[in-house]
Amino acid sequence: MLHKTVRSVWPLFFGLGVIGLCIGAQGSLLGIRAELEGFDTLATGLLMSAYYLGFLLGSLRAPAIIQRVGHVRAFGALTALASMTILVHSVIVDPWTWGVMRLLTGFAVSAIYVVAESWLNQAADNRTRGQLLSLYMITMLAGLSGGQFLLNVSDPRSFELFTLISILISLAAIPILVTATPMPAFAAARPVGIVTLYRVAPTGLVGSFLINACYAMALGMGAVYASRMGMRVSEISLFIAVLLIGGMLMQWPLGKLSDRMDRRTVIAGAAFAALIFAVASALVGVSGGVGYLLLALLFGGSCFPLLALYLALTNDQLEADQAVGASSALLLVGGVGASIGPFMVSLAMDSWGPSSFFWSLAAMAGLMTAHAVYKRLTDPFTTSTEQSSFQMQAPFPVGSVLMDPLPEDAQQAEPVPPSTGEQSST
Repeated sequence: MLHKTVRSVWPLFFGLGVIGLCIGAQGSLLGIRAELEGFDTLATGLLMSAYYLGFLLGSLRAPAIIQRVGHVRAFGALTALASMTILVHSVIVDPWTWGVMRLLTGFAVSAIYVVAESWLNQAADNRTRGQLLSLYMITMLAGLSGGQFLLNVSDPRSFELFTLISILISLAAIPILVTATPMPAFAAARPVGIVTLYRVAPTGLVGSFLINACYAMALGMGAVYASRMGMRVSEISLFIAVLLIGGMLMQWPLGKLSDRMDRRTVIAGAAFAALIFAVASALVGVSGGVGYLLLALLFGGSCFPLLALYLALTNDQLEADQAVGASSALLLVGGVGASIGPFMVSLAMDSWGPSSFFWSLAAMAGLMTAHAVYKRLTDPFTTSTEQSSFQMQAPFPVGSVLMDPLPEDAQQAEPVPPSTGEQSST
């Protein structure tokens, strides 16, 4: 059953994998090029934050765009926008212009993911949805990590890498735009207020803000940190790739462990491990051979899977009819965290040097640890039988959290029954 579904949506997986390559390469390329151009640290932090602000705006506006012009037209226009913005970086080398282009890139990419995820939800049924979305997440993280190695194709000072990324984004759209697979119906979710969500699922809401800020810090300013530490382009690409690979490898084991015990315990343990590895990375720096890569792998493996755990924990505490609306609140809060994260790191690095990159990540991991422990001790224990089954999820800068099936009244000719295995009431 799964292989038939994958065959039916192979153009989508191809496109998403290529777009992942482009987004991974583009973020690191801009960090390296900003250093080569002598951009101020604060300016670099702001332009990196602009991507996540655009991502937030795009995720919020995408439903209206799709409802107005349809999936195919929306996808074509958004890929054209993403392809154009990367080319502007190579023509106008200015931090303010780059900031605007990064915002537009984030807007386009987030809306592309809303199109893709609603397509996947229509293609799947209850037996294959979790596996299909897991493949989606793995495809995106593999693309992001693989994209780092595109940096070695050409000199970051030249225009060739920008042109290559633009070409690949255009290539990603071709199979999707010519496929005969019908696009799904789309219905905007009825939102759940942030205050209501905090009252129902405080750990998930606070954690969404913290982990998205942490993720954006790591990927938004990681290349700048590595450049300041004297790494060559090949070493920078490997460093960022190792961070992502660590998160990809540990996503499933930590998720399955959280199915067997209180998720807050797993979150606290993983966040504490991230704290230890971040502190060690700050102290060790890039000295001592490949030790910094091992620490990067361990930090990524303990930190990046936390978003999926927070999402699963939130779903555990929601009624079934609240899940879709709660996604909007999580997206908003997580987007705010991701938008300010890189700028916060740039302030720290500007004041205390590049080592404050990992000290900032350690501080965020410490906040996640403290909050999870506090809620674990003060809130009633949740048994594993009250928890929903874990599903791998893409982190905020990779895909939106709007992965829930459409409500029955929004589906058309080929309805997808709503999943009953992802949420449970408390």
